[in-house]
Amino acid sequence: MPPIGQAVELPPVQHKTVLVIDLVESVRLMAHNEEQVVRLWRGFVHHATTEVFPPHGGRLVKSLGDGLLAEFEHPAQAVRAALALHRHFDAANQNLPAAQQLHLRAGLNATQLYVDDNDIYGQGVNLAARVADLATPGETVVTASVYDAIVVGIDAEVQDRGESYLKHWPEPVRTWTVTPVSAQGAVPRMPAPEAATSDFRPSIAVVPFETRSHSQEQYVIGELLADGVITQLSRSPDLRVISRLSTSAFRGRQATAAEVGQRLEAAYTLSGSYVSYGDKVVINAELCDNRRGEVVWAERLAGEVMDLLQSDSQLIHQLSEACAEALLQHMVQRTLVLPVPQLDSNALMLGGITLMHRSTPRDLQRSQQLLEAVVDRHKRVATPWAWLAKWHIMQVVQGLAPEPAQTFRAAIAVADRALDLEPHSSLAMAIKGHALCHLGADIDAARQLLFESTLNNPNDPMAWLYRSVWSTMWGTAQDSVVEAETALHLSPLDPQKYYFEMMLANCYLSMGQHEQAAEQCRVSLQKNCYHLPTLRAYVIAQYEIGDVEGARKTLDTILKLQPDLTLDRYLASGRESRLRQHGARVLKALGLPIH
Repeated sequence: MPPIGQAVELPPVQHKTVLVIDLVESVRLMAHNEEQVVRLWRGFVHHATTEVFPPHGGRLVKSLGDGLLAEFEHPAQAVRAALALHRHFDAANQNLPAAQQLHLRAGLNATQLYVDDNDIYGQGVNLAARVADLATPGETVVTASVYDAIVVGIDAEVQDRGESYLKHWPEPVRTWTVTPVSAQGAVPRMPAPEAATSDFRPSIAVVPFETRSHSQEQYVIGELLADGVITQLSRSPDLRVISRLSTSAFRGRQATAAEVGQRLEAAYTLSGSYVSYGDKVVINAELCDNRRGEVVWAERLAGEVMDLLQSDSQLIHQLSEACAEALLQHMVQRTLVLPVPQLDSNALMLGGITLMHRSTPRDLQRSQQLLEAVVDRHKRVATPWAWLAKWHIMQVVQGLAPEPAQTFRAAIAVADRALDLEPHSSLAMAIKGHALCHLGADIDAARQLLFESTLNNPNDPMAWLYRSVWSTMWGTAQDSVVEAETALHLSPLDPQKYYFEMMLANCYLSMGQHEQAAEQCRVSLQKNCYHLPTLRAYVIAQYEIGDVEGARKTLDTILKLQPDLTLDRYLASGRESRLRQHGARVLKALGLPIH
């Protein structure tokens, strides 16, 4: 003990939530049956310190004989702990007369405090005690500092008590009574799968990642991860990403996947934890199917902490890309094994789009079944019709259409159905313009549609991609490169990225940049080795850079996939375009027959 009068160093200041909870009318109860009250109170203290405080991030500071003083890291945890403590005496009270029943009252205040191993100090402790005095038996009363940090409907329900004048407190204090979330409010019913028929994308909620460390400076890493991943995933046209403000409500709450899904109407949840060692960070990520309560993907990633501060963070990009791919593959896999009537419209739409681009006849056939099922369910919605129009185009692209011109016209007719329903649909405009572009009969109309689609929605990657095709075939090569690069930039996580890379390769071919074209084809073929348009572009690029033997091998691969390919069939669409004529010359030089 320091000598009397000697200054003692103050403990560090920390932001804590203070809980003061005490037994109502303890003096009267003790006088009536001291032994019973002491026994029940000791059981309560043991329950609080072993069952309630630890899982809620709380610490008992001191026992006050007929009350407890505790501190917590987060207001939401303190509120939940207080509400749980109120229920402790329910069982005992059922066997006691009303006059002998035990009830608690509690007060909560979040504030800056001096904290050491034995106690907490500051005016904030006194305010929590004064607020507890406002509570009636069974109530918990909180100050504005706690109310502002909880999520109403998730952490608790609230009742505003207005301002109160407290003993020895200079100004009136605004308080709220908090109560448990009602059974009806705790788990709102998920909307029917067909409720939002205009948006068929699967939804995902990115819950802030939790740190395994209690160091305050580490919390920022979780915020950077959540912000970065949400930004990246939001750029995918195939996902509907729940806003950051909504998902932040689940920070530190250890909510189940079902609760997150029900609260945010999200089909999937991405969550996880992290720990940093010096300048390194290790992340454990987990993707959960909320409706089925099952983990569909989990991965451990490591990188530099400073990388998270970069606008093009490799770690965030890696995490986002892996998560998006896992989510989409999980949905598509379900479309392959479940009967169509058992699939919701989100799965039907996404499966139809993805399988359409896998390029095998079997996948294209299943894609048609899925897309036609969506159209049948939602006859008055434009998007399914637009994708079904593209399915017809893919028949031609993969060499499966006996009469390419007739199939292109069928695509135009289906796209017109979509435009009848939604005249400004950028997707339907782009697909119709793309079909007209290949027919070559009205290239001005094709150009007008494609330019209008990018004006209507400058963030539609498919519109920019098909606009680049028009520029490649009928316009300016330099424009086509800019447009294809714009499409790629807008689709960093697109599962059909190989398709975009193939288009960019064709743009490079039209520019005479054959090395760059060959490289783009190689990158694209790594993702889809059966895609005939990529192989056809690769043949041209290989031949032009002098790799004739490689071009012959690529042509052999093409003929295995499309045995009936001839120059006439190759020129059946887009015959007059410069790029198509260029390809025909190369294929003729490699020995492809005319008829």
